[in-house]
Amino acid sequence: MHLYHSPTSPYVRKVMVLLHETGLLPQVTLVSGSGSPIDPGTAPLEANPLGKVPALERPDGPAIYDSRVICRYLDDLAGSNLYGSGPKLWDVLTIEATADGILDAALLMVYEWRLRPEEHRFDPWVEGQWAKVDRALDTLETRWMAELDGPLDMGQIAVACALGYVDFRHDARAWRDTRPHLAAWFDAFAERPSMQATKPA
Repeated sequence: MHLYHSPTSPYVRKVMVLLHETGLLPQVTLVSGSGSPIDPGTAPLEANPLGKVPALERPDGPAIYDSRVICRYLDDLAGSNLYGSGPKLWDVLTIEATADGILDAALLMVYEWRLRPEEHRFDPWVEGQWAKVDRALDTLETRWMAELDGPLDMGQIAVACALGYVDFRHDARAWRDTRPHLAAWFDAFAERPSMQATKPA
């Protein structure tokens, strides 16, 4: 299998952590690819017409893309049951969607100051994106800690990668100050070898 990736992409990191945790990493060849909404750069357009990473070329069908799709595929391939079944499945999927929503908003904030000319930047829009992150973090703190404290699953991996990205790009926002349980959980989870091996630099 070939995984198109960028080492600073938090969506790629989700896949990489899963590969480490399931032992599938030796079966995957990493291929660099990155771009932006205004310049596809080296993004894998043939593998993913949306011009995004990650994208996975697999031996049993056409390339697949979107980190959630890739993670479900690899979880099935490994037989690791990181999504669970029954009510557990819906909890994990909701937590993963919450984490990906944090990533989506946090990345749009980065694009605003990195890609948009300064005279066209719109601070209320940026703060609106952070409000989404803020609400999602509060929800993780108040609603989902029991699940995050349970056996390893894909929801935990997704949340850890989202929090790592918020630290990486928005550390000045001090998200830990009002979420002590989530902060303590993340600090412990971040010590896992899979997280250490995929930490952006």
